[in-house]
Amino acid sequence: MRILLWHVHGSWTHSFVQGRHDYLIPGPPHGIGLAGRPWRATETDLSDVDPDIVVVQRLEELSKIPPDVPTVYLEHNTPSAPSKRHPLADWDGTLVHVTHFNDLMWDCGTTRTVVIEHGVVDPGPLYTGELPSAATVINEPVRRGRIVGTDLLPRFEPIDVFGMGTEQMGTGQIGGMGDHELGALHRELARRRVYVHTPRWTSLGLSLLEAMHIGMPVVALASTEAIRAVPAEAGAISTNVEELVSAAGELIADPALALDKGKRAREHALARYGLDAFLRNWDALLKEVIG
Repeated sequence: MRILLWHVHGSWTHSFVQGRHDYLIPGPPHGIGLAGRPWRATETDLSDVDPDIVVVQRLEELSKIPPDVPTVYLEHNTPSAPSKRHPLADWDGTLVHVTHFNDLMWDCGTTRTVVIEHGVVDPGPLYTGELPSAATVINEPVRRGRIVGTDLLPRFEPIDVFGMGTEQMGTGQIGGMGDHELGALHRELARRRVYVHTPRWTSLGLSLLEAMHIGMPVVALASTEAIRAVPAEAGAISTNVEELVSAAGELIADPALALDKGKRAREHALARYGLDAFLRNWDALLKEVIG
């Protein structure tokens, strides 16, 4: 199967192109191409492309696809409010949500919606927890602010914040280490004793699922899809921030407890967010849409 898709969400695409198909990714001037990623995919300029199906992730991509090619729209984001009308409401195509929460909250009218949950390339059980501190991954924490819970991070000190744009947070116990190469980032996360997930209102972050795959115990705000992704036995999940701060402190103080909770987190992540099920579900949907 020849699948045309744009490089929009790098972590999601990294999982998607692990399948057995031919992946065509537009480069300049129509997209960013592979952007240095070592993916088994072909960069195209769209001038001579003949896909079997297109996976669209932004509205502007709809005008760039070849005519009469089967298309699905992948929605990564959570709406700004439960009453928010999706731009493709009442569309005659198929709209795929990455979480059940997003499917619940978007008003898509009569458009057919399907949920295909995330799948993660397993980085392996890297967890050592040798550093008695917390860690989190948040891209652009200063700009996104309360949405991703940046204001809550000082309550979890000592904490290291990784991700794009974290250098803006200055120095001290909360500091950024930039946009790490993925393997290096995983190894750095694995050295911290607990992973903290603070977003109030975003789609489910793949960094949370990757931390669980690594074998990190997690403490997470019980908002959006996190309540489904994080079982209590993996660490702690609550809307009470003080409970989470206390749980993080207990895990940092007790390496054996943290190791046990991390093993449970990894077991859960492998069972619910494994790569095989993700690719299998996408294969089934794409075959169905092509007909």
